[in-house]
Amino acid sequence: MGRTRRTGSAAARDRKLADATAALAALGFGSRQNNEVAGYTLLALLDLAPAKAWSESAAPLRGITPIIDFIAESYGVRYAPNTRETVRDEAVKHFVEAGMVVRNPDDLARPTNSGRTVYQVEPNALELFRPFGAPDWPARLGAYLKKRARIREELQRMRNLARIPVALPSGEAITLSPGGQNPLIKDIIEQFCSRFVPGGVVVYVGDAEDKFLHLDAEYLARLGVTVPAPAKMPDLVVHDPRREWLVLIEAVSSAGPVDGKRRKELKDLFAGCTAGLVFVTAFATRDAMRAFLTQISWETEVWVATDPDHLIHFNGERYLGPYPDAIPPCSQ
Repeated sequence: MGRTRRTGSAAARDRKLADATAALAALGFGSRQNNEVAGYTLLALLDLAPAKAWSESAAPLRGITPIIDFIAESYGVRYAPNTRETVRDEAVKHFVEAGMVVRNPDDLARPTNSGRTVYQVEPNALELFRPFGAPDWPARLGAYLKKRARIREELQRMRNLARIPVALPSGEAITLSPGGQNPLIKDIIEQFCSRFVPGGVVVYVGDAEDKFLHLDAEYLARLGVTVPAPAKMPDLVVHDPRREWLVLIEAVSSAGPVDGKRRKELKDLFAGCTAGLVFVTAFATRDAMRAFLTQISWETEVWVATDPDHLIHFNGERYLGPYPDAIPPCSQ
């Protein structure tokens, strides 16, 4: 069977993609992590256009959209904007897990879900790719594979150093991923709870990287709560056993105060709870609160971390307590 004759530039593109997938296979990436998307993504992260030699590999900081743009401009393969998750999940995520690519090396405190997240080829991996195809590359590959576990451990250590330590009221210590609203969540746990929910039990803490970072599902079940999908949970859930309150807290950095819609949604989610529901929106500063004042629901509370001893009561009928519509019928 005859083959269609390829143009020089098309042949160069095909050769570079074949090289990239061969390199990934040599590094142990299986078929699910070594495909066309992964090959093109690796070339984008190395800034390798078809005419460039592997020795010219570089390590620019690139986000998912710039990766997609590079592939389109250099290789003529255009991925739709809605394939961002495909590029992230089928390629970049596996590269990061293998220690071959580093997420946000320019700012370890940047949250994973930030729109400014960037990726960069790890320096040891970059030095491995540059001599790809040379006679001594198999030996270089073997040396890299031997030290890959140590590279991953060092990267994990750096990520752990950037995590935020938090002391729960119980004395248990947890860590939160850096950036985003997590510094505020730390303030809520360590400052709000000690002042307004003394003796409270933190039964749920959401995290940008792990929505179920800290969850005591059995404790909630004893209160009649079936844990909903993580996307619907508030940022923090604290039980006050002395007053039989369940305090539902939203930590707001850019969106998500307890407005009327969210209050009703939380009420419905925790409808079976045997404790009274208290709704709290937390802000880092008054300036941060100002943009959301018109959205905050009546019959809720607001706490500002820079004024930790005070609460703002939207209505004033209660002072940090459940309102009649949020008290279980058996308790009224």
